[in-house]
Amino acid sequence: MKKIFSIIAFVLVIPVLAQSIQNEVVFKTVTFSFGKINLNKPVSTIFNFTNNTGKPLLIETATAECGCTDPEYDKKPVLNGKDGAIKVTYKADTPGAFSKKVTVKFFNIPQPIVLTIEGEVLKD
Repeated sequence: MKKIFSIIAFVLVIPVLAQSIQNEVVFKTVTFSFGKINLNKPVSTIFNFTNNTGKPLLIETATAECGCTDPEYDKKPVLNGKDGAIKVTYKADTPGAFSKKVTVKFFNIPQPIVLTIEGEVLKD
């Protein structure tokens, strides 16, 4: 009987732990579409997140996949329950459709978050 109870408790606890890990850093959105934008006119968006880790949260790195995308973030810790932001700017120096990723790594959180911007740069 104890063995059955232990198995049931284990099966019920694992999903709760997995859910709490997924909800540590909550982004309002991880994808943003600029739509149609003008050539050589940089555009920016802000990705907002909430720290639900129970402790101060520090962005270790935010790395863009190319030089045409520039992530900016505060180097100070975001306190538990508070909001933080990552500003992403796209230079728009090449005509055509684009989809660019920014990989965000938080200190002491093993899984990075991938943010995506997309849109279409119009020719002059």
